Amino acid sequence: MSSTPLLDDLENGRWPSFVKEIKRAAKNNPAAKDLLGIVELSYKEKVTHWKHGGIVGVVGYGGGVIGRYSDVPKMFPAAEQFHTVRVNHPSGWFYDTKSLRKICDIWEKQGSGITNFHGSTGDIILLGTRTENVQPCFNELSDAGFDLGGSGSCLRTPAGCIGPARCEWACFDTLDFVNDVTQSFQDELHRPRWPYKFKIKASGCPNDCVAAIARSDFTLIGTWRDSLVIDNEEIKKYVAKGVNMREDIVDRCPGSSLSYDEKTQTLTVRPDECVRCMHCINKLTKAIKIGSKRGATILIGGKAPILRGAFLSWVLVPFMELKPPYTEIKDLLAKIWDWWDEHGRNRERIAETIARTGLKEFLKAMGIKPVPQMVKHPRSNPFVFYNR
Repeated sequence: MSSTPLLDDLENGRWPSFVKEIKRAAKNNPAAKDLLGIVELSYKEKVTHWKHGGIVGVVGYGGGVIGRYSDVPKMFPAAEQFHTVRVNHPSGWFYDTKSLRKICDIWEKQGSGITNFHGSTGDIILLGTRTENVQPCFNELSDAGFDLGGSGSCLRTPAGCIGPARCEWACFDTLDFVNDVTQSFQDELHRPRWPYKFKIKASGCPNDCVAAIARSDFTLIGTWRDSLVIDNEEIKKYVAKGVNMREDIVDRCPGSSLSYDEKTQTLTVRPDECVRCMHCINKLTKAIKIGSKRGATILIGGKAPILRGAFLSWVLVPFMELKPPYTEIKDLLAKIWDWWDEHGRNRERIAETIARTGLKEFLKAMGIKPVPQMVKHPRSNPFVFYNR
């Protein structure tokens, strides 16, 4: 194995190291061995030695495989081609050991054996194969019941939190929703045709465990319309254990919706002022529950920097009930995609198109009336009006 002093240093410390795992794969796979050499060279010269060399894919699909080529093929021939294969994950990332072993067996045969569980989109990431192995790899994955995820200017693989499988705060069935939209939008997932990528992520409650607001173009955050349910007998138990209701709970409520009576040790909420931040629920899990009229807030536009800076998604629909077959959501997505396809520029995410053309025009095209929840900050131009 080639000398890799810079990579060796990354094995030190408290945390697991990707270097250690690549070295394990390198004992049996030449591509993984040469990968170490390429990364070491990149660290030494402070430049990447990877390049895009053309489209790599499987028959009938326009995405799912990311072509990756080394620009130093003579130095590291086994890693000259190191393509990435994205495999669509199941809802909630539930696997049995038989399925995981099958994926690993296929990848050790057709690729480097190096995997990433999971990529930022949620897919299983299979790192490092050659062009001639891509189609056979896909064929074996398909026979095993797996499909490719999204890549390129298409719908990326929808993802969601574990939801009702393990979380009592889930306001809708994120697992069923993710599975349903994945099955419904196979054409959008596998055949790129938009200005750029589009991500859908669903969190079952406002804790947003999948960071959907920061990472998805179309965000669903579970919420409720009615009031929090407070059990004041449990509140008294928390007080007895030393919880300072005023400092730790009431004063930290962003909507100033909570009141606490120290004499009776009772906590009350003003539902109209509650912003559903989950702080009091997270702190007093046995005493406060979410409401019973549940659904989701729909947001639009979260993304990392591309043409413009990072965007956090902002409210599009304050509340929507989410029940199969999710027709209202699918109809809204179809409108969004048609408008974006018509008005978006190359490599322009939906948030950037809306920012360029104006939220007013976007809402008009969607047939959605503006509401206060959509306001990101007070407007500075007094000569902007909505047509009602």
